[in-house]
Amino acid sequence: MKPQFLGRTDTAMDDLLNDFLAETAEILAEAGGAIVAWEADPADRAQLDAIFRLVHTIKGSSGFLALPRVTALSHAAEDALDQVRRGNRQANAALVSGVLGILDRLGDLCTALGQDGAEPAGDDREVIGALAEQGAAPDASFEVAGVPLRRDDDFGTELQSWRSIRVPLPLLDSVMTGVTDIVLARNEFARMLRESGADLSVIASFDRLSDSIAGMRQSVSQMRMQRIDKLFAPLPRIVRDLAQDLGKKIAFQTSGGEVELDREMMENIRDPLIHIVRNAIDHGVEPLEDRVAAGKDITATISVSARQSGNQIEIAIQDDGRGLSPDALVAKAVAMRAITAAEARALGPKEKLDLIFRPGFSTAAEVTAISGRGVGMDIVRANVEKIGGIVELRNEEGRGLTILLRVPMTLTIISGLMVRAAGQYFAIPRGAVREILLEGGDTVRIDRVGGGELATVRGEQYPLLRLESVLGRGRHHGDDVDDRALVIVRPGQGQSYALSVAAIHDHEELVIKPAAPMIMATGLYAGTTLPDNGRPVLLLDVQGMLAASAIDASEAGRSHDRMAEAEAEAAAARNAAQLLLFRDTNARVRGVRLSVIERVEEVPASALFESAGRVQAQIGDEIFPVHAATAPGGEGSLKLLRLYDGQAVLCYPIAEVIDIVRLPDAVQPSAAPGLVAGVVLVGGEPVELIDPFWLMEQYAVGAAAATALRQPLCRLADDHDGWGDNFLAPILRSAGYRVISGDTPSDEAPDVLLCFTAEGARSRDAADGVPVIRLRSSIAAAGPGDDTVYRYDRQALLDALRRQIGGQVA
Repeated sequence: MKPQFLGRTDTAMDDLLNDFLAETAEILAEAGGAIVAWEADPADRAQLDAIFRLVHTIKGSSGFLALPRVTALSHAAEDALDQVRRGNRQANAALVSGVLGILDRLGDLCTALGQDGAEPAGDDREVIGALAEQGAAPDASFEVAGVPLRRDDDFGTELQSWRSIRVPLPLLDSVMTGVTDIVLARNEFARMLRESGADLSVIASFDRLSDSIAGMRQSVSQMRMQRIDKLFAPLPRIVRDLAQDLGKKIAFQTSGGEVELDREMMENIRDPLIHIVRNAIDHGVEPLEDRVAAGKDITATISVSARQSGNQIEIAIQDDGRGLSPDALVAKAVAMRAITAAEARALGPKEKLDLIFRPGFSTAAEVTAISGRGVGMDIVRANVEKIGGIVELRNEEGRGLTILLRVPMTLTIISGLMVRAAGQYFAIPRGAVREILLEGGDTVRIDRVGGGELATVRGEQYPLLRLESVLGRGRHHGDDVDDRALVIVRPGQGQSYALSVAAIHDHEELVIKPAAPMIMATGLYAGTTLPDNGRPVLLLDVQGMLAASAIDASEAGRSHDRMAEAEAEAAAARNAAQLLLFRDTNARVRGVRLSVIERVEEVPASALFESAGRVQAQIGDEIFPVHAATAPGGEGSLKLLRLYDGQAVLCYPIAEVIDIVRLPDAVQPSAAPGLVAGVVLVGGEPVELIDPFWLMEQYAVGAAAATALRQPLCRLADDHDGWGDNFLAPILRSAGYRVISGDTPSDEAPDVLLCFTAEGARSRDAADGVPVIRLRSSIAAAGPGDDTVYRYDRQALLDALRRQIGGQVA
């Protein structure tokens, strides 16, 4: 019999080989996705360095264990990557394919090592030779982006923070099973203590034991959890290779990689997830010519996202391809005699889509190496339902398909609220419970609105669900009306509703297991549990009940009963304006409404400078006016309040920000308009209020011209010596006018003509009725009838422009 090294720990060499194989498997999974992401951005040097170090780690470990084939392969990949790092080789698709080929061969060798305990004989010259080829490769017909990958420094940080050992997964499962049994025994012991009326010292000792058990089960649960980005790691490589084979351009994205999932659950959904992604590439994404004909971008998008919802993980695989055609599915099912024509006519929209889950059903026009044999979505759903999950389809014909996998997060232990309805007990995740009240309490009012009910709790309204109605059951005859309770449930961000139950039982630590597929398929339950009474109960899915009831539980737009209450609340909100308190540069405490502050910017003192008699600040690539008499100069930095009125920014220098407080209602206004609008008392101390209106008014002259709806057009005529272009044009542009010279062609008629000679008045533009302003070079006018303007009289020139154009520019 050949030795199985992965399970042996009887020799030091066996342990070293086990560690090497486990570490190499992790590195290969990490490196595959990293290489594909690096191919999308070859300029990412940090990514290249991380890949190089991963390959170097394999080479170093294999050399110590005397694995010549592994060493030679990893050395070839390391050498090629090092040439790219040194600038001696171009990063292209051929190099990436060669490195991926070496990773594949390394994976095969590690599999053989795990089975046989020895490196198999073989020849790797072909794989290494493919990597050594320097020929130019055509541009890749795919794009991969958005995959969160951990860098090498992430591993370094982890190693500094944690000391870790490798534990066989079966041993971890055994520990988790033991903790589960301990929790169940603890629950039973708690019930016995309650019923026996035990001494307080015994109860106190039990509470300490219970806390220790809770901490232990939390630690064991975390050991079994793994970030779901580990599940996403092989997907970029799969998308890259398959897109290249099919000649399709695909951008692949993932999100939610930080969500954690039980290791066992992750293994169970790995194959269904890969199958769905391959189907999306092969079936969902149209050929390039079809996408162009449909008016779509030639680069298709496939995204995989994960999120946690209660005790479940939702994984959505979405593409922007052709989607599913319900009519085509029905026609295919009838053609393959899966259903009759009469059955087809009775199908609803959802039932038509569900045909894709029929055994042997396929939408492929022909059988390929990728898909089309009808062994697919039925197996996917069966595998997901086997672990207590469900599969949903969200289809937009012609625009794409989303496949949603809902699976239990783990065989875990959660804090639950036990409730009773219809004579049976159910559990609700404690984390979703916001408040518990008696249904007949003084703070609760229930009204019938249309076909439903609303519960008003202290003026706030919630849609009301009665658990018996949701479950399709009647009230139990033994239920006491006085015991009925309302559980305010918040299933997700921005949602809440009231759930009416017959009675509240207790809070308990519950061990959650997947329920039967038929039960989970109802969407009302998240699993099953065994409380301390020993009788199994179902864990309610608070989000699923909401979906099944088809009610709107959104918190947005809810109002109180009376309009007067709503108006009072709005008035209170208006009065509760926030005030930013700061210390001015002269050490005086002042305040300004927070709503007019865009941000507080810290800049070096050298960023402020004086120009045209005003202080300005350079922030990035922009220049803003500053309310200051002089630029501070010197070293160091200072803070600027950036006041923003929707169009313009004005910077106000301060020494420091003190606090943000509610603006008091009582304001003592200033006697005259100015920088200080008034004084208020904050914490018993007087605070001067800055007047942002007055501030912006002081700096609004230039902004008004810049923001005019239309800048008038001025043409310079007879500018033979260039004085108009060099001296006059900048002045006009700063005042908000557009300027063109006399010989510049323009399809737009000018609003005014500026002439530098007396003859200019007889030009073509003037003959077309365009107003003319003639400029003279002498200070004195020729006589009482001289209507010319001295060309260096700025104010007279601007006044003349306003009169001629009709005040379009202030």
